[in-house]
Amino acid sequence: MSSALTPPSIMLTGKVAVVTGASKGIGRATAERFAAAGASVMLSSRKQEALDAVVDGIRAALPDASVAAFAANAGDADQAEACVAATMERFGRLDVLVNNAATNPYYGPTIEGGLSALDKIHQVNVRGPLVWAQLAHRASMAEHGGSIINVVSVGALRHGGGIGLYNTSKAALSHLSRVLASELGPGIRVNALAPGLVKTDFARALWEGNEEAVSRSLPMRRLGEPIDIANAALFLASDLASWITGHTLVVDGGALVQLTR
Repeated sequence: MSSALTPPSIMLTGKVAVVTGASKGIGRATAERFAAAGASVMLSSRKQEALDAVVDGIRAALPDASVAAFAANAGDADQAEACVAATMERFGRLDVLVNNAATNPYYGPTIEGGLSALDKIHQVNVRGPLVWAQLAHRASMAEHGGSIINVVSVGALRHGGGIGLYNTSKAALSHLSRVLASELGPGIRVNALAPGLVKTDFARALWEGNEEAVSRSLPMRRLGEPIDIANAALFLASDLASWITGHTLVVDGGALVQLTR
């Protein structure tokens, strides 16, 4: 065990990570941050061309970076299995899994949500992360240990906003993280990250044209950036978080605090 006097350093040297939804937004920033911290990273999302562009950007900035890309729909179990297999073939192990990919095909009253939207949200946002966790466990983590980080949302902890189906799925994923943490310790840590409103394309409808007003409502007086969430993911993936599991870490600029004032 390291001493409190040991100089702290958040590095992932020697670790292998898979990041889903890695072609843009939070997933991209997380993959880039992990690569900069010395990890070998397999980036995954649906479109190979978009992934390749991110990989090229990482290699341009970090010539020695160990990165690869594998296109897979995060909600498709067969494609997820192929991605994990490709990771094992390329890097030989899997130490960190970031379940970041998500979908939200419906905006409106929860009571009016159609079954097709509900099924799609569940497939990608709940079933998908469990499948990826199962695959990572079988492929490497059961033997070597690891860290699983499920990206949820501050909406998992509150209601409203016209995205009830999405928020409900994220609440389920937050709970699933606690269940897996209980079952998989001590070798595997499982935590959730709950971002607030972050300036991504995925959340554009919630902030575009209203950024200044929303920012004023937050104690930190700004919206989140993808790097804010990536930094938190880096911490949870690192050995500095070695006694943290089953936790949902809120990174929201104080939005939840503001609601209780």
